[in-house]
Amino acid sequence: MKSMTGYGWAEEQNEEASASVEIKGYNNRFLDIAINLPSFLSALEVPVRDYLAEHCRRGRLEVSLRYREYNSPLSVTLNQEAARAYWKAAEETGRLLGMAERPELGMILSMEGVLETERRIPQKALERIKPLLEKAFAGFEADRVREGFHTHGDIMSHVTELEKSRKIIASQSGELERILKENVKARFTELLGEAVDENRVYAETAALLVKYTIAEELSRLEAHLASFRAEAAGDGPGKKLDFLCQEINREINTIGSKSAILEISREVVNMKDALENIREQLRNVE
Repeated sequence: MKSMTGYGWAEEQNEEASASVEIKGYNNRFLDIAINLPSFLSALEVPVRDYLAEHCRRGRLEVSLRYREYNSPLSVTLNQEAARAYWKAAEETGRLLGMAERPELGMILSMEGVLETERRIPQKALERIKPLLEKAFAGFEADRVREGFHTHGDIMSHVTELEKSRKIIASQSGELERILKENVKARFTELLGEAVDENRVYAETAALLVKYTIAEELSRLEAHLASFRAEAAGDGPGKKLDFLCQEINREINTIGSKSAILEISREVVNMKDALENIREQLRNVE
């Protein structure tokens, strides 16, 4: 079981260049990857995204890539159309205001879009980033596993509570039959006095037991809890555990609606509380 939250960082610096990769993870129902990198590293976005998608199932991932090469070649291109347009606009503004000064070259060059630069990153830049990404992700993964371990322990403690409550409810099945029989006999006695037909009482009790029995619900609940334990022990997706929680909740609600005993009602409340704690924790795991 892995948490969706985590942090990873890796960097490298030498006389030629410096590079760093940072990964942050947050809770999210689906996989959402946001990559922040300089425009000259845009070619890395797809391979980085593919790498993360291969190793993560869901969560919000924020990745920042930084790279600086101290002697990398820089290409500068003059946008002639933009330069002429700025120059013409400056001259016309001067005539309009009655100013004889001509536009300064520095002012024209500083205008947006006049000079276009492009930094050419050699292949070794891509070779530097890849191991840094793997190193940062290793730290990020270790963070997720460590936090997931603690979350798993908390979740399983609540599963144990559910199993205890299920056993207590199962032990009350005999008490349920006794209470139903007493209620049926009391109603017959109220109507017929002491001339109560015991066979009729047993027949009515049996009919009520068919309606109020919770044996099937307890059996399905036991199976769901066993499946939950098996699934949580592996590295399966959290969505499967979410589905099992829905099924467990369905059985708990049915048991509660059929409950005729205070002890059973009490355990139903305990189970709902434990299940809600489990659901809350599952929002943190992948």
